[in-house]
Amino acid sequence: MMEMIVEMFSYPFMARAFVVGSLVALCSALLGVSLVLKRYSMIGDGLSHVGFGALAVAASLNLAPLAVAVPVVIVAAVLLLRIRGNSRIKGDAAIALISTSSLAVGIMVISMTTGMNTDVYNYMFGSILAMSDEDVRLSVAMAVIVLVLFVFFYHKIFAVTFDETFAQATGVKADLYNTLIAILTAVTIVVGMRMMGALLISSLIIFPALTSMRVCRTFKSVIVNSAVISVVCLVIGITVSYVWGTPAGASVVMVNIAALLVYSLIGLLRNKGE
Repeated sequence: MMEMIVEMFSYPFMARAFVVGSLVALCSALLGVSLVLKRYSMIGDGLSHVGFGALAVAASLNLAPLAVAVPVVIVAAVLLLRIRGNSRIKGDAAIALISTSSLAVGIMVISMTTGMNTDVYNYMFGSILAMSDEDVRLSVAMAVIVLVLFVFFYHKIFAVTFDETFAQATGVKADLYNTLIAILTAVTIVVGMRMMGALLISSLIIFPALTSMRVCRTFKSVIVNSAVISVVCLVIGITVSYVWGTPAGASVVMVNIAALLVYSLIGLLRNKGE
């Protein structure tokens, strides 16, 4: 066992995957609880498609992928929040409108320029080999910023998550903190797309929160449990990917599915016991 661990960390790309992956998993889990409770969980899926479109354009123009994708996805997150709140286009229709449009733009750009090359394939399905040292430095910096802002504004995020109307009545600027949640989610998704892929990154937001809610009852316990589950599933998933040669993103999702099933069973047994 120890030999395998030493062997894994002897490869720089594996060390990068564990560091960046753990930070992304932690950020995703913390934000995911608020998004799931506010019924915004599909925003992650929509923003990942926007991220794919931005990355495709960056690849075709030979620009730095993250430098292009981060501001584009942040703008999309804010725009999506405004559309959901102030437009006749509500709920999942707004997400579908932006995500499918972005995906179509990305596919059109790819077909007219680079074609379905390795970089584009990695953006869509993820690859632990896709992250360069520059990507790692930028990803770690952005993930740390997300974590610091979440911890600093924890009580405000808690307030707008559970009762936005009451939070506004007590002087909390709900729109501002909803926008903050959307921006932090956008950054987390772009950082995680390099490893998980556009098609699977939203799973890191949804699964840990839903899993924790099968057993935990308070917001803080759900937050803490989600963070632990997310990081543990990420580590196990990448290890499985290394040992059996399976895709990293899909392996992480399968481990999250297993965790959800186990927690669901525990929740059912506990409810029956009560």
